[in-house]
Amino acid sequence: MKVVIVEDEQLAASALSAIVKKLRPQAEILSQLGSVEEAVQWFILHRAPDLIFCDIHLSDGNSFEIFRQVAINCPVIFTTAYDQYAIEAFKVNSIDYLLKPIKAEDVAHALKKYENQHHPVSLDINNLQQLLQPQQQLKSRFLVKQGQGIKAIAVEEVAYFWAEEGVVFLVTRQGKRFIINYTLDQLQEQLNSAVFFRANRQLIVHINAVQEVRPYFKGRVSLLLQPPTDKDVIISSSKAPEFKEWLDM
Repeated sequence: MKVVIVEDEQLAASALSAIVKKLRPQAEILSQLGSVEEAVQWFILHRAPDLIFCDIHLSDGNSFEIFRQVAINCPVIFTTAYDQYAIEAFKVNSIDYLLKPIKAEDVAHALKKYENQHHPVSLDINNLQQLLQPQQQLKSRFLVKQGQGIKAIAVEEVAYFWAEEGVVFLVTRQGKRFIINYTLDQLQEQLNSAVFFRANRQLIVHINAVQEVRPYFKGRVSLLLQPPTDKDVIISSSKAPEFKEWLDM
């Protein structure tokens, strides 16, 4: 179980971390975040944990602002010295609401509640469908025009595919561009999804071409690619979690 603690009082954060580790020794505390700003940045750049413990009053504002800025689809246990926020808390994936000072028995009850509601499934219907479907032949190379001839480019040499004004370009790791007679939808079906990701309507990118991921406005992320592009590369807030999981962030 991977846990993030959002708490602006260091002693309280450490105490809560110790309680969680004592109750669930296998739990991994990924981070202790002390402000709305710090939490927003962390959740933009990282995969969601299994569970969040979140104080409501933080040093720079109300923690509900975090969930307004970033789409976070994991359970939350709120901790606070005040009880007037209970209704709002349960609008944000909350499974429990603990009043300070936090007691070990309260945390134990909340963790049990979380575990009863979130049973791991070894094989879901999507995995089953993938196992039953015949494996499609993936592309190993592309033939492109070079001068008066034809050149073969191995798929390992591709940095990304870029669509612009109805034309799709293959861009190599060396920065060379070639026009290819495929749409991005067609390419998406013929490329290994473990190393190629459909970032948006214009781009399919190889994992090795992603040099840096930066937070952008309203939960979106921007990418720096190698070779670089002359246009901003933005991934939507709805697709950002899937991208982070693919990138194994």
